[in-house]
Parts: sequence; structure tokens; C-alpha cells
Amino acid sequence: MAQTFYPAVIDKDADSDYGVVFPDFPGCVSAGGTIDEAIAMAAEALALHITGTIEDGEVLPAPTPADAIVADPDVRMVCIVMVPVTMPAKIKRINITIDERLLAQIDAVSNNRSGFLADAARRALAG
Repeated sequence: MAQTFYPAVIDKDADSDYGVVFPDFPGCVSAGGTIDEAIAMAAEALALHITGTIEDGEVLPAPTPADAIVADPDVRMVCIVMVPVTMPAKIKRINITIDERLLAQIDAVSNNRSGFLADAARRALAG
């Protein structure tokens, strides 16, 4: 899967956590008590937002260059970071063989076998 970097603007009011917004994805926001936590949470929020955008059949925007965001007088920021996201590849149908008891356990906790198995594979590969 290809990796793309989208800009995230991190800001902070005196009485709040660090907030994160994505200029390319209005409505995709995150926050954290520290800048490091805010960046980690931003990566998760961005990945979920992109997955939803693709599932809705919408086209993903090209990342805005960081220089363009820094030059925007309306942007109030602590810092700007480029958050990586692994772009999902095209879905491919496959046939698998699996123990029927294991399949029954999966069906008991999920109504989407493919999604469940893909999530389990991602977690296992992330180590």
C-alpha cells in the first residue's frame, strides 16, 4: 500500500488539550493532552476518515503543501506536522479455508467476516 502524508494543524488554547485539524478533510479532528499524543490520535482519526471517504465512493483530495497552510493568515497553530496514512489498496475477493468452529466464533461477534479477518490480519502484522 502506498503511503501519503496529509498536513495536520495542531493548536492549543490556554485551557484545552492540543487540538488537531486536517485542512484537506473538514470535520476530521482529533486532540491529545500532549503534542505526541495529539499526533498519534490524529493518525488514527485520519486513517478512519480516509477509509470512510473511500467507502462512501468519494474522491480523496491531494495533500495541500505545508507551505500553503503556514502562509494562511487564518491558521492559528502551535505546529504543523505531516501525518502519514497508508492508503488502502483495491479490495480483492479471495476464497479461504477455515475451521468451522472458528468461523462460528467469528460470526458470533461480527456481522462482517471479511472486515473481521482483515482487522485481525492488520493487528497481527503490526506486531
